[in-house]
Amino acid sequence: MNVFLTLPPQSRRSLLVLFLAGLCFWASITSLLPTIPLYLDFLGATQSQIGLVMGAFAVGLLPSRFGLGPLADVKGRKWVLYIGTFVAATAPIGYLLAHSIALMAVIRGFHGISIAAFTIGYSALVADIAPIDRRGTVIGYMSLVNSIGMAIGPALGGFLEAATGYDTLFIVSAAFGALGFLGISQVWEPSRPQQPITTVQTHQQRWTGIVQYFKLWGQPSLRTPAFVMLMVGLIFGTLVTFLPLYIKASGLNLNAGLFYSAAAIASFCVRAVVGRASDRLGRGIFISGGLSCYLLSMLMLWMSHSSVTLIFAAILEGMAAGIVIPMMITLITDRASPQERGRYFSLCIGGFDVGIAFAGPLFGLIAEEVGYRNLFMMDAGLAVIALAVFFTQSNPNLTLSLQFALGKAKDAHAYKAEHLS
Repeated sequence: MNVFLTLPPQSRRSLLVLFLAGLCFWASITSLLPTIPLYLDFLGATQSQIGLVMGAFAVGLLPSRFGLGPLADVKGRKWVLYIGTFVAATAPIGYLLAHSIALMAVIRGFHGISIAAFTIGYSALVADIAPIDRRGTVIGYMSLVNSIGMAIGPALGGFLEAATGYDTLFIVSAAFGALGFLGISQVWEPSRPQQPITTVQTHQQRWTGIVQYFKLWGQPSLRTPAFVMLMVGLIFGTLVTFLPLYIKASGLNLNAGLFYSAAAIASFCVRAVVGRASDRLGRGIFISGGLSCYLLSMLMLWMSHSSVTLIFAAILEGMAAGIVIPMMITLITDRASPQERGRYFSLCIGGFDVGIAFAGPLFGLIAEEVGYRNLFMMDAGLAVIALAVFFTQSNPNLTLSLQFALGKAKDAHAYKAEHLS
């Protein structure tokens, strides 16, 4: 934590307030993770309907992600942070009032905007404030907000649902979102170089800008991280949608919220050390290790027949998320110029969103044929694919990719003006 003591007071205070706002945001979001599928089951939804409603979250998330990325670069990071926390504060009230599957799907889609906005704004603002030579350390510590929120939210959500019912749960979730909104108002955003922007754009200019934005996906520096995040999104989407139902159907004596809390604690412990180590050893070896943890976790879930095995699987999954997600954010920060970070984050994390969007509907249909257990075997296969692509495509050629993935070489795609020594 000594790195924060070396920062200017304004930067240090802003990071602290931003962290607290993020903690409220993620507690709001994650308190609903183990409970929304059960609420839908309570409303009488089928397995495929539950998958469709949960997938609607990413349906709202995806298109907003692609609009909010450029907005963060043009209007500022706080703009999109305000949007994210506002949606987090209002969507749970919609769940409170909804009593049909169709309306739940609409509100779930609206709720997806919250994560799209907050993750882009939070990641870009932290990257703007972090010193270049300690970027991994600062991002690693600031990303702890996800795991701490995950530790608090699901356990709290499961407790509130069991003790007081869904109404209190949704009100508490909305309150956390509102606190996050108030916190963002106290955060300082540093100035940064701006690209020239004309006040009036023709239709052709706007269309050209959109085309150029999506062409970024074709760049080697962005293509592989986005694909790896797609695989991770599919895995995460399966866990969020079907793990509570899998535990219930298997008759295992475990609150699903405890699974997420165990994962969050493991994620917390890993993030506290990985960011600093990556400044010395590079990002590649940690991403490889994180994907390997995803593989082992999914295999354990597939073979699980006891609560103890589920907890071990949760620990591995938490380690995986605690390594891969902040390391991918740091990798993209290394590879993007300050003027393009919002766009890069939106497209790379957009791969994660696509995975979540397809996981619910796709695996919901498959679950009806093969059962919940076999979904996790399929997730293990996705982890193998992600590892293979990262080992072979993360840098300009096979040799450099293997060396980078094993921590034996620097990232050849790093933004040259900020290349770490």
